[in-house]
Amino acid sequence: MSDRTGLSRGDRNRNARLARLRVLVPPENAIVGVDLASDKQAAVVTDHDSRVLARRRVSARAWELGELLDWALARARAAGFVSMTVVCEPTGHRWRVLDQLAAQRALALVCVQPLLVYRAREREDLTFDKSDPKDAVIIARLAAGLHCYEPERADQVWARLRHLGASRLQLTAGATAAVNQVRDPLECAWPAVLDTSGAPFRSATWRAAVAVALDRGHGDLARVRRLGIDRFTAAVRRELPRWDATRPCLRIVHAVYAAAADPAGVMAQRSGALERASLAIDDWQHTRARLAQTEARMVAVLDDLGLTGLVTTIAGLTAVGAAAILAKTGDPNRFATPRSLVKHAGLCPRDNASGGYQGKTSISGRGRPGLRVAAWRAVWAALPNNPVMAARFTYLTTRDHNRLARQQARTASAAALLRWLHVVITRQVNWDPVVAAGGKPALRPAA
Repeated sequence: MSDRTGLSRGDRNRNARLARLRVLVPPENAIVGVDLASDKQAAVVTDHDSRVLARRRVSARAWELGELLDWALARARAAGFVSMTVVCEPTGHRWRVLDQLAAQRALALVCVQPLLVYRAREREDLTFDKSDPKDAVIIARLAAGLHCYEPERADQVWARLRHLGASRLQLTAGATAAVNQVRDPLECAWPAVLDTSGAPFRSATWRAAVAVALDRGHGDLARVRRLGIDRFTAAVRRELPRWDATRPCLRIVHAVYAAAADPAGVMAQRSGALERASLAIDDWQHTRARLAQTEARMVAVLDDLGLTGLVTTIAGLTAVGAAAILAKTGDPNRFATPRSLVKHAGLCPRDNASGGYQGKTSISGRGRPGLRVAAWRAVWAALPNNPVMAARFTYLTTRDHNRLARQQARTASAAALLRWLHVVITRQVNWDPVVAAGGKPALRPAA
């Protein structure tokens, strides 16, 4: 939809973004491109036509770049510029150090995407030649053309949430890996125990019973049988609290005990494989405990931000799920529109049309992969408990025209969830299922 000037909404948003960037990269400022590395840094001072005014390479760590910025500022002023704008790639934590050093000197800092630097390097001379000084020039040239962005500058609370989110993602991957490390030796040496529950690794009783059997057996399942069913059941009851449960399923306990007499499995491998499985299940339990502690801390940060009550008004979205998403997005208020947040996740549609041709539309896949994963996981939990999302999912997968596969519909649901989160947080309103379903009642501030 365009206004009387013919400008689309995308045109207006882009114009506003360029105006904000022009404030950070004004014509009266020189541009200092810095190619950051571990202990060797390259910097160039250029004008807005990418003419190099000065260059320098230093052996210094990121925290020692204050002298380099002072040198660049002196060269910029000697060339007739009022000040300078610092530009770099968002390399690990180093750009944050450079940003802090620049702020101490009242200098603006912007970042350029590494992918743009890579593409610009290809266009430079078609030789794929790469060096730190050349990359510094490319970084400065991209900023001169406003092919840059203002990075997120999170405060201590949002920064803590981001680090906790990274820790949770790592622990989640570790817990998943631990499941496979338990399953593999059991399939080899004691396959019968995997059939004692319909969903063995999701059953607290099964986990506790197997942990007891592996710990008491020491690689010899005959020792488990000698315990007797009563002593085995009592040991499982004592083990259950470690797996966040209190009442055992006796059917599973008896099935695991009976499986100890099953001879199936590679007998030559049984002793060592069961010992390995015992160690792996201990690691799994430890990882789950650390994961639960990390999630509790994330929810506490969400409480500090005053957002727990808001985000949990979205049916099916837990505080942990919301915290995992916000750990990747940062403060949603920095996104002008919900669509901007969806684009940041790489979940926006990527059009493929030319003239009368209309190709297949897919998601862009750009942005933050970790945010896509967090939104995707939250959708799996929300779909059974959110009537609006469930109805939309059913419609997308059953309509006659342009029917979506289930995976595509879940992707669309993840984008919708991000839009809901943006509206709820930025407008400070409770989630309204009528609005989410397409209605337009007046929005009231959250109580």
